[in-house]
Amino acid sequence: MPRIGDYPIWPRPLRSLLGPLGTSAAGMSVQQQFIEAISANIANAETTRTAEGGPYRRQIAVAEGDNTQVRVVSDKTQGRLVYDPGHPDADDKGYVRMPNVDIASETVDLMIARRMHEANATVFQAAKGMLRRALEI
Repeated sequence: MPRIGDYPIWPRPLRSLLGPLGTSAAGMSVQQQFIEAISANIANAETTRTAEGGPYRRQIAVAEGDNTQVRVVSDKTQGRLVYDPGHPDADDKGYVRMPNVDIASETVDLMIARRMHEANATVFQAAKGMLRRALEI
């Protein structure tokens, strides 16, 4: 291992102190993607016609690997049928297929994702404060 005097060049102590900052920043990024998917679901909870045809399909963010990669998939379940013969998207019997979005579930998911984002932000701030104090020594 290369050395400078009595000290090894690698691993550098300062870089190891930056680890918690990267971890919490990655966590905030993941939660941001969850929040975006949930927000799109809430915004389209009444959208009965999309460019692809049919009602909006709920989007689900799925964390993969070491929970730093997020993949967004469409929920394949059918939405409820609502009797509304005057609706432009009503079928021959007067029923409209609504999106498969449940506002109550999405709101709870949004609250959880927001709290997890806040927790990661708190860890980031604490790690930043500890790093700042370590540099003052």
